[in-house]
Amino acid sequence: MIKFFLVLLLSACTITLHAQTATKTVAQDGTGDYTTVQAALDAVPLHNQQPLVIYIKKGIYKEKLHLDSTKDHITLIGEDENNTIITYADHAGGRAPNGDSIRTFTSYSCSINASDFRAEHLTFQNTAGPTAGQAVALAVKADRASFIHCRMLGYQDTLLAGSYGPTRQYYRECYIEGSIDFIFGYAAALFYKCHIHSNRDAYITAASTIQTQSAGYVFKECKITADSGVTKVYLGRPWRPFSSVTYINCYLGGHILPQGWDNWGKTTNEQTARYAEYKNYGPGANTNARVKWARQLTKKEAAAFTPSFIYGDWKFKL
Repeated sequence: MIKFFLVLLLSACTITLHAQTATKTVAQDGTGDYTTVQAALDAVPLHNQQPLVIYIKKGIYKEKLHLDSTKDHITLIGEDENNTIITYADHAGGRAPNGDSIRTFTSYSCSINASDFRAEHLTFQNTAGPTAGQAVALAVKADRASFIHCRMLGYQDTLLAGSYGPTRQYYRECYIEGSIDFIFGYAAALFYKCHIHSNRDAYITAASTIQTQSAGYVFKECKITADSGVTKVYLGRPWRPFSSVTYINCYLGGHILPQGWDNWGKTTNEQTARYAEYKNYGPGANTNARVKWARQLTKKEAAAFTPSFIYGDWKFKL
């Protein structure tokens, strides 16, 4: 009897939680609540505390998207990650409509500034091109952000994962493509079963991890590949001295250079950067010629890279 009442109580709680989650739809053909994604985000009140799911129907949404910093608890769900595309073409050195010069951090196609954000089945793209310089597809500046089955497409600086201080981010089964430093920033971020693809010779990561963070970027069971003809790619270089990047049980293609890591022209970075690997495989995983200042983890050390080690008290939804 006690068990029966517990089940009823849990069911009632679940129904209440679901009832508190609002849902809106974006559709370019006018069949939803909004025709643009930005209109849906603009309608969210500041200091929002109510979970809101915004479902986005297939389409190419040419919008420079931004989610304001206090509009927390938002989930964006695309109909299909290959055909639900948020795209823009700004780049550093260009001009905004108000005449301001565009910088790296303002070149984004989509900027997420609110906490407890989640995105599923979406593409975030910057189409400025390979010669445009810094051109961010997705800038994630908020804490406790998750991306599931999403694609981030660009060239230099595709994904800004954390800016101006530590934030916690989770990427699962995402496809991330770019060239120079195309995953960069301050976040403590776990990339789980993601596909990381280089479209030019350059550097995958440019982490700017602060010294007090346990971990920066952690890639687990990821696939690291490149376009045909791309043969000289580094796993990372330190944007800031205490840059932390770890690859665990990842496939590394033959485009990864034998030395693996670059010091960004500063030998002093070799004393502080925290670069490590564990049981990677594939033609780029031979560690015999790796730089001496990068580490090969022991089984015990690799096992320590748990969500609680990376994120602290954030209990993220898988």
